[in-house]
Amino acid sequence: MITKNHVVGLTYTLTSPEEENEIIDEATSDDPLYFIYGIGALLQKFEEKIANLNTGDQFDFVLPPQDGYGDYYIEDVVELPKNIFMIDGVALELAVGAVLPMMDSEGNERYGEIVDLTDDTVTMDFNHPLAGVTLHFKGQIVEIRPATKEELEHGHVHGPHGYDH
Repeated sequence: MITKNHVVGLTYTLTSPEEENEIIDEATSDDPLYFIYGIGALLQKFEEKIANLNTGDQFDFVLPPQDGYGDYYIEDVVELPKNIFMIDGVALELAVGAVLPMMDSEGNERYGEIVDLTDDTVTMDFNHPLAGVTLHFKGQIVEIRPATKEELEHGHVHGPHGYDH
């Protein structure tokens, strides 16, 4: 049964009604997703929905934006002067669609996607790519086992379905 500090392997398909149910992401039986349940690796509401399931159990649920990646905020789309994208006097190669790490005014790292370029400005969207999207998860639990002490210390799954140190 899925409980805290267990390694869970699962398959899933993620779609969204807003995206005409196109597949956004998936983990197949050839390449399941493995994670340690209860350490905050996945969305909290996702973990709540699969709590206490057993190997072989199927799941099918929808998470509204507030339970997924939050609402989309237009104020998180900002226009920046192009000259801040210089390193040692050399301009970075910029392209629409590129995702760049940036620092906010408080020193926090945030990732932003370039959505527009002009001669003088770069418009970046700092919303999560799935902000404002309703998430429909459908899948099956394929494996459950207790996490090892080392996995808990490292915060990720080891072995054939995880990291190999």
